[in-house]
Amino acid sequence: MSRIRILPENLANQIAAGEVVERPASVVKELLENAIDAGANQVGIQVEGDGARLIRVLDDGSGMDADDVLLCLERHATSKIASLAELGSIRSLGFRGEAVPSIASVARLRITSRPAAQALGTQVDLRFGRILKIHEMGSSPGTSFEVTDLFGNVPARKKFLKSTRTELAHIEEVVKNYALARPELGFSFTVDSREVLRLPAGLDTPRSRAERIFGKGAGLLVEVARQAQDENEPGVSGFLLPPDAPVAARLRLFVNGRTIHDRLIAHAVSEGLQNYLMKGRGPGGVIFLDLPLASVDVNVHPTKQEVRFHKPTVVHQAVVAAVQAAMTNYQQALKQEIFKPAPVVSDTFLSLSSAIPAAYTSAALPAPAAREALPLFKTAAVAAGPSCHPEATFNKDEAEVAFATEQPTAPEVAEEEGVSPAGGLRYLGQLLNTYLVCATETGMLVIDQHAAHERLLFETLKRQFARKKIVRQALLFPKVMECSLEEVQILRQYAEEIAALGVEIEDFGGGSQVVKAVPAVLGRSPVEEVLAGIFARFAETGSGKGGVRAEEVLSDMACKAAIKAGQSLSPREAEALLAEMQRAEVFSHCPHGRPVARSFAAHELKKWFYRG
Repeated sequence: MSRIRILPENLANQIAAGEVVERPASVVKELLENAIDAGANQVGIQVEGDGARLIRVLDDGSGMDADDVLLCLERHATSKIASLAELGSIRSLGFRGEAVPSIASVARLRITSRPAAQALGTQVDLRFGRILKIHEMGSSPGTSFEVTDLFGNVPARKKFLKSTRTELAHIEEVVKNYALARPELGFSFTVDSREVLRLPAGLDTPRSRAERIFGKGAGLLVEVARQAQDENEPGVSGFLLPPDAPVAARLRLFVNGRTIHDRLIAHAVSEGLQNYLMKGRGPGGVIFLDLPLASVDVNVHPTKQEVRFHKPTVVHQAVVAAVQAAMTNYQQALKQEIFKPAPVVSDTFLSLSSAIPAAYTSAALPAPAAREALPLFKTAAVAAGPSCHPEATFNKDEAEVAFATEQPTAPEVAEEEGVSPAGGLRYLGQLLNTYLVCATETGMLVIDQHAAHERLLFETLKRQFARKKIVRQALLFPKVMECSLEEVQILRQYAEEIAALGVEIEDFGGGSQVVKAVPAVLGRSPVEEVLAGIFARFAETGSGKGGVRAEEVLSDMACKAAIKAGQSLSPREAEALLAEMQRAEVFSHCPHGRPVARSFAAHELKKWFYRG
């Protein structure tokens, strides 16, 4: 007797349903995709309870006649593809022909559909895969799927559902995903007759739809836009939440309009945001990739939530480049917002405030030629030695790396008539020896002096490192250090990388090492502390020579060398820092992701004091 037998159709459908219908949100996803593929202009989603009680999806798409209504209940029946060749270039969201029969096998299902050209529609009722009745009836053009008693015939599946709140959150996420992917479509979403979301058709741009979905709390969205450079590279677009957005970060990914989960793209977005995000915080926003249909395989997952790229490395690099370019543009937008002309502080106000000396508002922004004279950014000397390249010429931005901790008196700088400090910010004073308080056109700006200076130094060090010209400072008395076996191994394994970071060190025999030069930015730090930081970073990664590690070391250098919290600054020093921020291409976040500045709008200040 044969041990192999063909499964009954209903059992096969339930097995397929286990792959396709994981939870109520899976039903919503499949039905939404069918509505979009049907050319709908408006889609309504109605849910009761956690979705297991009722899910109704209505659309005004092309609709189905009686024959198609019955055919859609058959497994592997679809209007999306007809040949093997089409499988490699799928444009529609659905194509497997499994969704409707899978849903019908584990629920009570009612389908009502009518093509616009017909006077009457068709309605069919099913109970756990069995057709109960089918008849003609009057209905609006389009299709309605009504799913009730989900998992009613498989209680073991139903008991694994999470709380009502969790299941509804998954459903809402599905709706928002497709609302973002199709900003031209209208969506309405109700739960227990309570309207959760309503988005009009034909009124939203991609940005306005993203702003609706993410809400006002997301702040100024960072636009990502990069055209494909060749046929193998994807076009990348979308909107990212600012790195310090107060709302919960969630990254939504789409490929050719299809919502997916993909670690490759998520990693690329995180890499593009490196040195902007705080540790433990992930990116948020929406990223769209547009690729030639033949460059991506969408037939690799039962629920179509994963894809396979023909050239994943090219896709990864394109996303990283797009996000990095977007953040550079974001810096310019912030600069325009922050460095607007500031209101002139009246003499009356200055005379009333003993905490804000008049001198704080009288010093003009120094001319660029006088920047070197300011005590905040002292030109570091380049030591002449075998690896210091004394013949090299460094740009000014490469030499401005050391902060004068002794804070000598600033030399007199000729005022430029009509120029306000830092291009429009009105510097008011230092708070708690840590924060620089400025007046703006629309309110107040508070700047973290350590975070701001740290970012400026980090960007300078990155430029120097890229040119292999980290400015060094030779030690007057070379320092002999006793290193452990592990540290000696690091020095040998990463000799080139450590030399490129501005450290000149020679083996003195055994575990002894002679340090002859250190990065000029760390010239005031103990040599032991400099080497300990480098050893720690290289020891963390163990093996490999990635550029990320170098940036982490440069970040540590900038942090050690930057102005400290609690360090008093003169008005000239504070204004010089503001001027450097205005000139910098990147300034909004320190290398560890902490925000540099916070603005307080006039309406916020009024609200604090109940001024309406």
